[in-house]
Amino acid sequence: MSSVQAPPATPVPTVASPTAAASPADGDLRRFPAGFLWGSATSAYQIEGAANEDGRGASIWDTFCRTPGKVHRSDTGDVAADHYHRWREDVGLMKELGLNAYRFSVSWPRVQPTGRGPAVERGLDFYRRLVDALLEAGITPLATLYHWDLPQELEDAGGWPRRATAERFADYARLVGEALGDRVRHWTTLNEPWCSAFLGYGSGVHAPGRTDAGGALRAAHHLNLAHGLGATALRSVLPSGAELSVSLNLHQVRPLTDSPADLDAARRIDAVGNRVFLGPMLRGTYDEDLLADTAHLVDWDELVRPGDLTAAAAPIDQLGLNYYTPAVVSAGGGVRNDAHGRSEHSPWSGAEAVAFHQPPGEVSAMNWSIDPSGLRDLLERIHRERPGLPIVVTENGMACEDYVSPDGTVNDTERISYLHQHLGAVHGAIEAGIPVAGYFAWSLMDNFEWAYGYAKRFGLVYVDFASQRRTPKNSAHWYGATSRRGGLTRLP
Repeated sequence: MSSVQAPPATPVPTVASPTAAASPADGDLRRFPAGFLWGSATSAYQIEGAANEDGRGASIWDTFCRTPGKVHRSDTGDVAADHYHRWREDVGLMKELGLNAYRFSVSWPRVQPTGRGPAVERGLDFYRRLVDALLEAGITPLATLYHWDLPQELEDAGGWPRRATAERFADYARLVGEALGDRVRHWTTLNEPWCSAFLGYGSGVHAPGRTDAGGALRAAHHLNLAHGLGATALRSVLPSGAELSVSLNLHQVRPLTDSPADLDAARRIDAVGNRVFLGPMLRGTYDEDLLADTAHLVDWDELVRPGDLTAAAAPIDQLGLNYYTPAVVSAGGGVRNDAHGRSEHSPWSGAEAVAFHQPPGEVSAMNWSIDPSGLRDLLERIHRERPGLPIVVTENGMACEDYVSPDGTVNDTERISYLHQHLGAVHGAIEAGIPVAGYFAWSLMDNFEWAYGYAKRFGLVYVDFASQRRTPKNSAHWYGATSRRGGLTRLP
């Protein structure tokens, strides 16, 4: 029996609408546009499990998790939330909750175990069946091609600092597009390439764990190239009407003071945190200040070949924005409170001397500042830089200290407040004329949270990893009710 067929599973929990979800009077409802995507997001390595089934190859995260000291308690994604076997249950939960969209990622080593050659049909079959179930449930699928799980053999050959990896990504994009293009309309090439480049190759807190500032910049360039080559490969096989995007975790960078030194610190972080991708992907160029800041780390004339920036600027139909918390910076080194993990090595190539500061106010269980104004500011920035380009908030959410109460509920009021505030920021942006087309809460369910292992919970659905039992949290009920009514009400 193919393991993409769901084995007997525990029944899908009944999702009852809480009292607070009663339909409000229209005057109390902040409505979102018709067709707005109300979704949740996940990634393959974080939820699928089945690490050694149906021909899947090793990824850099499989290797990283087995490197002593890299992941909390040496946790791995070998089983994770067992979504590979419980996908029917999970789609059923989304339908019961009332979500109309789901953003998932395709596992590159499940489709191409070595990152080269023909696709493994058993791997593609899993995604075919998942998408078919989503469509049958009335849920719009959004497929992300790369959410950090590079096949280990490609890393062994040089990884993202090597140009050939971008070329292999284009081949992979074409294979997946051919397999799912008749089912999936919305496609994202890369998720958070900043993390792939600068946490994976700069600070080393993410797989593959390298610590080379110049290598991180080379990785960033080849991720820009991979996005463009991948988008072009998808266009060549997808039907007309398909919509392509990339999801960027842009940093809302704020100077600690208005001093020239702090303003320059913010400029440096903006260059290597945002414009290193926005420039090539939206304008086909690297800004001169970024090149000057990093000239001692990489030979840009040698790295950027003729045609690279034209390729990177392949047309997109939407831009995905991932946002969690802003960054406050100043001149002067030594303070690394940048929300990106602990390391003796900075992920900010060319801006290593910049200090980060914890803003005042509420924080999440990740110790990340809760500030919805940062989301509004980024939406406005994208709209200024590319007026008319639709934006989708492809990730937004918070980690809480969640637990199941004796009555069987998970009362995550902090998460409800967080979602309400950030959806309010999105609504305000829409009212101001910014074309925001959707919002995806991170995450559908508790999962393997990268270097934090299973210590942090972002999910709308609580997962007991010992039994794999799913329990929708109160935030899941609230968000589902918000989706069904198509707008925000006041919190009780």
